[in-house]
Amino acid sequence: MALQRVTIGFSGGTEVLAVRIEDDALDALLQAVAGADWHDLAVDDGTVRLNLREVVYVRTSRDEHRVGFGAAT
Repeated sequence: MALQRVTIGFSGGTEVLAVRIEDDALDALLQAVAGADWHDLAVDDGTVRLNLREVVYVRTSRDEHRVGFGAAT
C-alpha cells in the first residue's frame, strides 16, 4: 500500500505535524476528526496520539493535482 503525505495543522497556527501514512490510516483520521476527541495515528515509524480538538486542518497528497506536459501521439 502506498504511503500518503499528510500535514496536520493545530490551533495556534505554529504547530504542524508532517507524516507519511497508509490510505486506511488516512481514512480513519479523516473520519475521527469529525467527532472524536483523541485518535491514534499509525505513521511510517510508529504511532502518534492526536488531540483532535486542536486540529484545524488536514492536508494530504492523495488528491493533489499535478500539471505536466506530454507529447500527443
